[in-house]
Amino acid sequence: MYDRMSVENINRTKKTVAVVGLCLAVGFASLITQGNGTAQESPATPSARATLAGGCFWCMEEAFEKVDGVTSVVSGYIGGTKTDPTYEQVSSGGTGHYEAIEVLYDPERVTYRHLLEVFWRNVDPTDGSGQFCDKGSQYRAAIFYHNEDEKQLSEESKKALEASKPFPEAIATQILPASMFYAAEGYHQDYYKKNPVRYRYYKWGCGRAQRLEELWGPPDKDK
Repeated sequence: MYDRMSVENINRTKKTVAVVGLCLAVGFASLITQGNGTAQESPATPSARATLAGGCFWCMEEAFEKVDGVTSVVSGYIGGTKTDPTYEQVSSGGTGHYEAIEVLYDPERVTYRHLLEVFWRNVDPTDGSGQFCDKGSQYRAAIFYHNEDEKQLSEESKKALEASKPFPEAIATQILPASMFYAAEGYHQDYYKKNPVRYRYYKWGCGRAQRLEELWGPPDKDK
């Protein structure tokens, strides 16, 4: 566990490295829409898209890009009221958005049900105030469904977890209808690859891996 000063330092570090990343990104073209998080148009059908929030989207990207059958992962913002929000606006907690990822996948290689299993084991479902050291509504965990099938599978997944969870606390993760998803600025995309040292420092200092192991046990390389 980290005291209040440590948590504040981690949050300041995350914002600082984000600003540094923005400076480095200026002048470079990107396949991901940059700037004020322009709405992401997915080339895939809704059945091949999953939208999930699990706190820091850098960490969620890393987790899902390792899943066989996932073709791309985009960091972004969902669930708020402001059009084209910026990272600074979302991170302040004033827009109502969640930090989230949009996962595009091949349904012939991986199922939505399996993606939900991966999701649960990469979040702290007991925390309704944020995730790990990141606190605030913008860092809460949630599953955003795009159709009734996804809604049903998500609810079944949550009920199954409630019946078998290896921890005593209640599950606070919400299941919500998807709204407009805005891609985050280009410097956020694949941050863990572009800035591995800063990323590892943030992830370790935030206590993410430690808390996940406390909840779920040692990491499963196939999850």
